[in-house]
Amino acid sequence: MKVSVIGASGRVGRAAAFSMAEEDLVNNLVLISRERSLSQIEGEALDMSDALAAKDIRVSIISSCNWEETKDSDIVVISAGIPRKADMDRVDLAIPNARIIANYSKMIAKSAPESIILVITNPVDIMTYVAYKASGFPRNRVVGLGNHLDSLRLKNFVAEHFDVHVREVHTRIIGEHGNHMVPLLSSSSIGGILMKYYDEYETFDLERATGKVKGAGTYVIGKKGATEYGPAFAISNIIKTILRDEKKIPTLTTYLDGEIGGIEDVCLGVPVKLGRNGVEQIISLKMSNEETRGFLEAAKIVKKATDEVMASLKEFE
Repeated sequence: MKVSVIGASGRVGRAAAFSMAEEDLVNNLVLISRERSLSQIEGEALDMSDALAAKDIRVSIISSCNWEETKDSDIVVISAGIPRKADMDRVDLAIPNARIIANYSKMIAKSAPESIILVITNPVDIMTYVAYKASGFPRNRVVGLGNHLDSLRLKNFVAEHFDVHVREVHTRIIGEHGNHMVPLLSSSSIGGILMKYYDEYETFDLERATGKVKGAGTYVIGKKGATEYGPAFAISNIIKTILRDEKKIPTLTTYLDGEIGGIEDVCLGVPVKLGRNGVEQIISLKMSNEETRGFLEAAKIVKKATDEVMASLKEFE
């Protein structure tokens, strides 16, 4: 198995690369950066190899600024782009990062035409759309990290409130990876029992929990400068699901063509069956009226922003 990471000199890119190597998911790992960062990722590769030796794991790690090294990749992770600062909204990054993602997606299409593209760069819903259009790949092979990490964060808050093991909690957030995310509390369960049947449900403050999820990235960035481990392990989790053909159902950003609520021509976070072919199925949803309204609103807002970004790319070209 071969995975290439574009933007490997960034904190998320290098942490994700090490996470998937440490979990022994890949045989070949390619770290791609710009030429000015090549020395750094060469050091990262050696450091990773030393750590992996301590765990008796052998992975071929290549550091390069040559895109030909991505040839025959099973998955290409795009984490490159302008990083978000604590005072920035994810959408503030949209136009400059869209130019980067469009260019890289075209290069991936040439060097690794059979790969699956996993987009991490924010705003991830818009960037996934850009990668899908620029690469020319079928939509099942272009996916964004979307609400996967958001859902994991909500899972933590639920487990804490109900005082249960996090493994027993099944909940998710859909919609935008941003201010218009939608928690699906109506279908959330603990130990296979819907949350609403628990006594503790009456005191669960969904608005507060959702607010903490929305602000989690900003909080971490404000404290340490960047999110790192959370995204890295979430990325590694998705890589494992694809490479091992696990058929799990995470919440990822994918292109919609009417599957949910009749929404078309926009990329949003939704539950998908994920396997070796990428997105193998978009899971249809039954939502509460409030959840449906929130999802439709998210679609409207992301669609408008996406159209503006795509228009700017045409001007750039």
